[in-house]
Amino acid sequence: MADIKFTEAHEYILVDGDIGTIGITDYAQEQLGDIVFVELPEVGRAVKKGDEAAVVESVKAAAEVYAPVAGEVLETNKELEKNPALVNEDAEGKAWFLKIKLADADELSKLMDRQAYDSFLETLS
Repeated sequence: MADIKFTEAHEYILVDGDIGTIGITDYAQEQLGDIVFVELPEVGRAVKKGDEAAVVESVKAAAEVYAPVAGEVLETNKELEKNPALVNEDAEGKAWFLKIKLADADELSKLMDRQAYDSFLETLS
């Protein structure tokens, strides 16, 4: 069964076996506003936890998307290059940014589950 984890920088990682699907949360896309461009990493690139993995640009600002865990980029969501507004429509679904092969599954234990992330969001308002 897939398991979803979150970072304080508003990335999510949906984990299924040793594959992690990474994107930004609904909260992040709401803060950014209308998304106009997404820059995705090269397939095959190794990322460390905390590395910049992608860039998302909105009418308001540009923001880095950081890797919540280390791994190798297996796939990117090409649909976002054609339709970056998909991030505003379905941030935690169809608008995933990249998939990685996890280098160290233990890193997931340092991330928040949905309940902890929701509690974290309440501290921001």
